[in-house]
Amino acid sequence: MLEIIVFTLFLATILNIVFKKLGIPTIIGYIATGTTIAYAFGLHEALHNHDLREIAEFGIVFLMFTIGLEFSLNHLRQMKKEVFFYGLLQVVITAFVFTIIASFAFGIETKSSIIIALALALSSTAIVLKLFNETGEITRTHGRNVFGVLLFQDIAVIPILLMISIFALDSDDVLQLLGGTVISAAILLGSMWVVGKRLLEPFFAWVVDTKSNEIFIGSVLLMVMGASYAAHALGFSYSLGAFMAGMMIAETHYKHQVEADLIPFRDLLLGVFFITVGMQLKFDVIYTHIGTIILLLIAIMIIKLILMYLIFSFTYKPRVVLKTALSLFGLGEFALVIFELARANNLIDPTISQILVITIVFSMIITPFVVKNLDAISDKIFDSLAKDNIEVELSDEINNLEGHTIVIGYGRLGKNIVNHLKTHDMPYIIVEGDNHNVKKAKKEHEPIVFGNATQKNILESVNIEKASSVFISVGNSQKLFLICEAVSSLNSIAKTVVKVNTFEEKEMLRDLNLYSVIVETEATAQTMIDQIVSPIT
Repeated sequence: MLEIIVFTLFLATILNIVFKKLGIPTIIGYIATGTTIAYAFGLHEALHNHDLREIAEFGIVFLMFTIGLEFSLNHLRQMKKEVFFYGLLQVVITAFVFTIIASFAFGIETKSSIIIALALALSSTAIVLKLFNETGEITRTHGRNVFGVLLFQDIAVIPILLMISIFALDSDDVLQLLGGTVISAAILLGSMWVVGKRLLEPFFAWVVDTKSNEIFIGSVLLMVMGASYAAHALGFSYSLGAFMAGMMIAETHYKHQVEADLIPFRDLLLGVFFITVGMQLKFDVIYTHIGTIILLLIAIMIIKLILMYLIFSFTYKPRVVLKTALSLFGLGEFALVIFELARANNLIDPTISQILVITIVFSMIITPFVVKNLDAISDKIFDSLAKDNIEVELSDEINNLEGHTIVIGYGRLGKNIVNHLKTHDMPYIIVEGDNHNVKKAKKEHEPIVFGNATQKNILESVNIEKASSVFISVGNSQKLFLICEAVSSLNSIAKTVVKVNTFEEKEMLRDLNLYSVIVETEATAQTMIDQIVSPIT
């Protein structure tokens, strides 16, 4: 066993170092490690070891706990639309479509079709939220949508597992099972509420008074493990208990220290989880059914992508909708749990189960590449559409502008810049690649051009050569560099002011001929300091 552990740690470390340098997510390194050790040591049967599966599941437990820390009860109430409307809509519609396909197209028995459909409706919480936490996208509009849907999916796992148990029981036992579940839910929610409101704050105050970091970390682990165990003992998932514990601690002022202390445990156990995912790849099954697996994977992802896009398209801008759909079109880890339980209860054919499990693992390998490149994919799609239909609606007055200001990006900062330019009666024109923002600006009678500012012909159409200044405020760092490069090559005299989010982005622009590069956090910090050094009266 020690030999296996040492080899696993060595292989995971080496692979992730190499993959990190190649820009490949570490999740893929863990999955590759799992596949390698499964064949090197014959560990495929170890997956049926209950203890190993529970240890691996605690990676998701700690992930959900840290997510819970970011979403207090008030925050969750603010997100009720994303969680309980879009989440419910996504699961119900997706499951309904897949049930119809499984029943009528493949002739699968009704109970099995429902179980398969519900499992395929779920996406990967572990992969998507881990990457969103790393990139900070969880705070953006599509990030909130994705988190809301994933949270509802995690809650939906409970009734799905309950449904499998009901399908496996005689009809006489169903009412007893449902009654027990309702009682268990009431006990869990009631006990969590009492602990959160009455006991948690004084308990942590007592722990902090010891001035011992190890006791503090131990108490946090007690909360996570205790809440998970309580939920599991009452028939719910470990991760639901952990999420509720995180939300309770989020109401206290200890949340930031708790999160900092738990991150190493979360990342380590998530690594173990993805290793067990890799262990489920069986090359003999892949070889025998490779055509079916590939066609199934493509069909499922396309159907989910279309359904997700339609669900969100009535409310959000096309780019946000596409990023949301791309984040959720994959398959998730809880589907593996569902298929395992269904197979154990003879509710799904073992061969179908194995094909679906490998399809899910392939999907989990593809998902991180898509999620890490959401901006690049959406830019590629929408910029190619814009290239065929560039709307440049400029009056003769604007065409003859000289010494004007060009504002690239009409978000919140871009609007503020435009307002200041109006105050000083400075001539300006806006370039924006988001059609939703363009429509809003036109309603406000702003001089705006719809187009991709990385393309030089768009910049030339707004007389970039004669502009006196350029303000650039774009969220996509890759696109930001290309815009700055294009502006610098077309007009080296204009004062070009660029807003970036990080010091790394500032370093990336160092060699270009730019008048000023402002780091958002640095500028905010300086403004706050100025209030103390020379406060406004």
